[in-house]
Amino acid sequence: MSEHFDDLETRDPHERDETLFARLPSFIERAIKVAPGWKTRLADVDPHTITSREALAGLPVLRKPELMEAQAAEPPFGGFADEASLDGSRIFMSPGPVWEPQAPGPDPWLAARAFHAAGIRRGDLVHNAMSYHMTPGGFILDEGVRALGARVFPGGVGNTEAQVEAASVLRPDAYAGTPDFLKVMLDKAAEMGRDLTSIRKALVSGGALFPSMRAEYRERGVAVMQAYATADLGVIAYESAVDDEPLAGMVVNETLIVEIVRPGTDDPVPAGEVGELVVTSFHPSYPLIRFGTGDLSAVLDEPSPCGRTNMRIKGWMGRADQRTKVKGMFVDPKQVDAVVKSVSGVARARLVVDRDGDADAMTLLVEPVAGAAPDLSSLATALAAQTKLKGSVELASDLPNDGKIIDDRRDYSK
Repeated sequence: MSEHFDDLETRDPHERDETLFARLPSFIERAIKVAPGWKTRLADVDPHTITSREALAGLPVLRKPELMEAQAAEPPFGGFADEASLDGSRIFMSPGPVWEPQAPGPDPWLAARAFHAAGIRRGDLVHNAMSYHMTPGGFILDEGVRALGARVFPGGVGNTEAQVEAASVLRPDAYAGTPDFLKVMLDKAAEMGRDLTSIRKALVSGGALFPSMRAEYRERGVAVMQAYATADLGVIAYESAVDDEPLAGMVVNETLIVEIVRPGTDDPVPAGEVGELVVTSFHPSYPLIRFGTGDLSAVLDEPSPCGRTNMRIKGWMGRADQRTKVKGMFVDPKQVDAVVKSVSGVARARLVVDRDGDADAMTLLVEPVAGAAPDLSSLATALAAQTKLKGSVELASDLPNDGKIIDDRRDYSK
């Protein structure tokens, strides 16, 4: 599986960045012209100045609650799509609800590379058990398979016995879908006396692939790889392998710009620190510029042994939305960030919410910069000013690098 999809995957990282950021100004300029939502949001931005990661970081992050609010006010896309280019395409509804268009053209969600990295090739038959109903999941994988020149059986979800019967006749080479449904199919096939040993490869997404689950599939003769995808953006990153052994982390898809920002803020974090995954895509029909996925991840500094040279991330590491209600008031990570920025000498901070008897209690844990002594009294004052709630401030050392800004430790079972 060390063969690469194309030469883009092995180009010099600096060349990749130069190419992407050379495209970005004209892409933003066009988004402002064709999408009223972007025209309003970036009214004060000169697109021709957005030519680097530093310049891009100056633009606001668009998060899903804002997008949902815009879509509710101006259905279906809130002015963030080029509607004139969507004729002949599909419209989907994800939970929220969030409306997503299918961009025209082959493989609009960039799934083909992930299938290629999973060993799927032209002529293979893939049993696709991702849902085709209302949400784009099934189509994301379907389009990627067909872009490779492989064939697809659109199994969808449920109807397990019928899916097993179909697979036993068609003898697919590979499975695509959620990690757990493959086990459901294999177990049901054994129960029914049907042979599904033709399935030797799989690309899974939409759920956790636990190490024990991967090991069980390997014992059953199936090499399983996973992709990280969202309904809005498609495949953001995917696993790769050397000598059929999956490598740590995931390779970012070509033609995407990925950043990791401190949760609740627009600010990029240092490489290796956990934060919210923010993506800029280049789909002309549905331009997403600094779109906050709401998911936590971190950048892996080391190059991939598979030879792909793009940025690698650790994959999905939890949710970044840590907005928490304390004493009837919502406390947001961006408020904690404002407190931290009000006083010098703070390297990292975490607001712990717990119970003090029958009352909510807040403690701001502060990890100082080496050699610094942050003013704890000023931090306590800033915390009260930002949240309208009282809380204590304590020094801490070695706060976990897990992207958590607000740690809600209240036990509601007691």
